Amino acid sequence: MNPFPHSAATLPILLGLSLSFSVVAADKTSSLQYQTWAQTAEELQREDMLEKNPASVILWAGSAYAKEYHSPRGHHFAVADVSHSLRSGVSPKAGETALSASCWTCKTPDAPRLMKELGVEGFSAKSFAELGPEIQNPVYCSDCHTQGSAELTLPRPHAQDAMAKVHKPFGEQNQSMQQSQVCGQCHVTYYFQPERQDKVNIPWIFGNSADEIEKYYDARQFFEWVHPVSRTPLVKARHPEFEHWNRSAHAKAGISCVTCHMTQETSADGKSFTNHKITNHLPDFEAANCSSCHQSQQQITQLITDNKALLEAKAQQLQELLIKAHYEAGAAWKAGAQWQQIGYAIMGIRHAQWRWDFAMSSHGIHAHNAKEGEALLDKGLEQIRTAREILSKLNADLGVIRVDYPDYSTKAKAQAAIGVEQEKLTEEKQAFIETEVKKHWSKAANFGY
Repeated sequence: MNPFPHSAATLPILLGLSLSFSVVAADKTSSLQYQTWAQTAEELQREDMLEKNPASVILWAGSAYAKEYHSPRGHHFAVADVSHSLRSGVSPKAGETALSASCWTCKTPDAPRLMKELGVEGFSAKSFAELGPEIQNPVYCSDCHTQGSAELTLPRPHAQDAMAKVHKPFGEQNQSMQQSQVCGQCHVTYYFQPERQDKVNIPWIFGNSADEIEKYYDARQFFEWVHPVSRTPLVKARHPEFEHWNRSAHAKAGISCVTCHMTQETSADGKSFTNHKITNHLPDFEAANCSSCHQSQQQITQLITDNKALLEAKAQQLQELLIKAHYEAGAAWKAGAQWQQIGYAIMGIRHAQWRWDFAMSSHGIHAHNAKEGEALLDKGLEQIRTAREILSKLNADLGVIRVDYPDYSTKAKAQAAIGVEQEKLTEEKQAFIETEVKKHWSKAANFGY
């Protein structure tokens, strides 16, 4: 049953959302922009990515990503989806480390507001659950525009800092780059900086390629979790769309995120407006001026389809080798391996998995920068093969006769293999939702649920 039977323009009112929209339709054009933004509430479908690719459960063992990972959907669901996710957990018990409020940073315009009130580190020092009742609005106008106008802005401090690191300060860029920087404040990889109260930091000190970010993490000897089987210290890549786009042919040609994902359209009375129902579908071939480089809609569709198939095949090959390497390392540790014997192989696993993740956690790399994606996966394959050669010799020297690999043919089997208690986690989360989220958080936190 469709829970949104009414027109998109009236959805926020009909559902009783307590949204403090600062940019309300003042004329025909802005009304159309608002109405198309409201249509993101109609994007109900999302895909369980762990079900689709159970291998990722094994690779992310020991992290929250092994519990739940869904494909993204409309901006209207930004607050609700993170509120209901197993990854955001429940209120911490006494003595437990709480999930940082930094998880709200890119889900709501209330995050920049609270940063101004509390300070950036004052905000991140709060827990996710503690600030839950403060979060009233999903992603909307003021996340991208100066209040009351169409002027673009970059309200999140971590994004302002990041663009300065790569010598692209927001105020000095042309419109095309600013459009993509606005998207890139959230569609970008990041981590929580532990020595700064877990505030969001974008690791671009050396640049924003996979190699340069890896250099930063390695120089800091930084890791987010340790894989429970191989003991590999790992870092997670998170939707690095901006990074891939900014080295692409599209970026060099001045084609921004907005060009394809928020196309210019013409209203019934002939006025041009930007469609704010952000989509991952191919844009209208002529409206987006694709014909300046591409032969036809059919040609570009086939190109993207071929790119996706190629990258998925390489990614599958790499992830299968990564899983073998994790368990071969685990066998070596059990047989008495010492760090000086296994360290190079462990770093090979770390680096290869980073490249797999940097490619495949990016939504749409097959369209944004397929060449870079292929190069990342090829390098990852080279690194993991070298690591496995070391592990093979080491296990032979240690007398390891057999390595037991996990069954990850389904999400459930993969989670069982690494000890994820999915039923227990789901029950705990549902209890938290019933007692806290539904009773004390805003309607935005329960939108669509």
